[in-house]
Amino acid sequence: FQFAFAATSATIVAGTLAERCQMTAYLCYSLMLSGFVYPVIVHSVWSYNGFLSASSANPLFGVGMVDFAGSGVVHMTGGITAFIAANILGARKGRFFDERGVKLKKPKSFPGHSIALQVLGSFILWFGWYGFNVGSTGEIANATASVIASLAGVNTTLAAASGGVAALFANLLIVERKTGEATFNLNFAMNGCLGGLVSITAGCALIEPWAAIIVGFFAGLLYLWFSNKLCQWCIDDAVDAIPVHMINGLWGLIAAGLFATPEHMQNVYGSSDNVGWFYEWGRGSGNFNLMGCQLIGILFIIAWVTSLMFPFFCVLNYLGWFRADALEEIVGLDVSYHGGSYQSADQIKTEHLDAFNKRKKEIQNSKRRSSANNNGTEYEVDEEYGQAGGSVDNIVSN
Repeated sequence: FQFAFAATSATIVAGTLAERCQMTAYLCYSLMLSGFVYPVIVHSVWSYNGFLSASSANPLFGVGMVDFAGSGVVHMTGGITAFIAANILGARKGRFFDERGVKLKKPKSFPGHSIALQVLGSFILWFGWYGFNVGSTGEIANATASVIASLAGVNTTLAAASGGVAALFANLLIVERKTGEATFNLNFAMNGCLGGLVSITAGCALIEPWAAIIVGFFAGLLYLWFSNKLCQWCIDDAVDAIPVHMINGLWGLIAAGLFATPEHMQNVYGSSDNVGWFYEWGRGSGNFNLMGCQLIGILFIIAWVTSLMFPFFCVLNYLGWFRADALEEIVGLDVSYHGGSYQSADQIKTEHLDAFNKRKKEIQNSKRRSSANNNGTEYEVDEEYGQAGGSVDNIVSN
């Protein structure tokens, strides 16, 4: 179960860096994130010995940080890593600047090849989130655990639906005001759903269903706002994972600090002395203990991830292991890494594909020539490229 959480934090980054990141970099940062960054955060928040843990014998401020299923531990961790990586890696070619380096008036979009598969993937994620949130209950062997699990499931559904509707119609209004033509954008609806899911993950078992609708609604709006800010800053996020996971992971932690009810805090953590700030107002108190722990947890996650992953990506970039070769990026990493592409032949410029194949052949021939020299063998010259080459059969042993 925890392995799946650790893997999730790494996959968030993969989406952001799509179409321009080397395979070596994927392997390196996945190892670093899941092996050194995530374990410290998850121990601090969920272990009985963690300094932020709400389950500790002596929790911080008497309550600790509440993150029921990982808005901060998983999603914010992955989102911050993605934000750092995207800044260092740079944007895809043609996204914000033309071939001469002149900034485009409007960022170029890179739509996915199948909106149907995107919708299917979003629903698969939504379905999997029930394992994420409801499964974090750990058991349903008693009446209290059953209440916790069922509440988590209901709130997960409501927040996702609310986030999707909010993002869809907010974008509809913005586009209609700018262009005079209303457009229903499924991409925004799907990412709004995911933003709602991320935001409810921290407090899914701690807040009331009506509050889950509010949390999801603001998650959809926050997603739209920060997605637009990334474009203004020329930060290229291929799948909008940063606004979905980083911003809504942060919002989820704050929302839990605002809306956590005494009843549900008692059910989950065995104490209702410190609850959501709005409920503290209802008690006639300004008790800020729970919200204070949430804010400290946010700062800790930001500081820990940044202190490790920023220098890591800088070193990776310096070594030349981070960004894919420009020509490989232009023809597509499906072609360079996997030997094929979902695009039809006429979608890739012939001169780019020929240049890629020529250089690939030259590299292969160079390796064969080096191997032949090392083994004391002869090799034939490939007339097409003026390099040593041909097939392996062309190499004649002495």
